[in-house]
Amino acid sequence: MGLIAGILAKIAMPGPDPGGIILTIVIGIVGAVIGGFVVNTLLGGPNVEGFNLTSILVATFGSIILLAVYRLVTRRTA
Repeated sequence: MGLIAGILAKIAMPGPDPGGIILTIVIGIVGAVIGGFVVNTLLGGPNVEGFNLTSILVATFGSIILLAVYRLVTRRTA
């Protein structure tokens, strides 16, 4: 799930990113946690569980948020 979400986030936000497949997986996994938190807690959405289209979309949403923050942080330090 992490790899799928990370790849979809990088497709949605193209551009140069340091790191390879490992960083993509990490962004996907952490993004899934962030997306689940945002949808379940902050937006009051349904509890997202399992491996289905909704879970992939929520994980991708969180991964896009994390990727945007990651790019902001790495640009400031570079």
